[in-house]
Amino acid sequence: MQALHTAATGMAAQELNVQVISNNIANLRTTGYKKQTAAFQDLIYEHVRRVGAQASDQGTILPVGIDLGGGVKTVGTPRSMTQGTLSQTGNDLDVAITGEGFFKVQMPDGSFQYTRDGTFQMDNQGRIVTAQGNPVQPTITIPQNSSGLTVNSQGQVSVTTPGSTTSTIVGQLTLTRFINKAGLQPVGNNQFTD
Repeated sequence: MQALHTAATGMAAQELNVQVISNNIANLRTTGYKKQTAAFQDLIYEHVRRVGAQASDQGTILPVGIDLGGGVKTVGTPRSMTQGTLSQTGNDLDVAITGEGFFKVQMPDGSFQYTRDGTFQMDNQGRIVTAQGNPVQPTITIPQNSSGLTVNSQGQVSVTTPGSTTSTIVGQLTLTRFINKAGLQPVGNNQFTD
């Protein structure tokens, strides 16, 4: 009966592995998505005969032991937080992070979440928000009737205000860095909590 249990742990592990791969494929074109891998470890071993045990009445010694494994267990589904591929979209508020860091986003309940998805938009108040309408932190508001919106490589947001011919910096996109970014908890919508 133990053999059936051991085989069942392997089937469950492979089912989880296929689920992880399927989720990665489903999110292949999702902006800012970080792929996962399934990590496994072997289970406890039953040591039937130890290495070096006497093998016969003549005093021969076993060169290798007999160890029966109990199967496999899942230890995690870590995310690969490496840099993804960047692409041009033509949208002035689509930004990408090169290197480390996450954009900080304020949720409706006042809490904060973090994302690498820089597909930003402007809400009806002129604030830079995520695709779900949550403001990017620190809050940056684009003045009404301004033009020439640009975001430079340092994250400075500039516009030309009515009556002016020069560009004015109206805000700075900032990044939050984590020591253990793979330990962030995914909550959906390309966002994580710490």
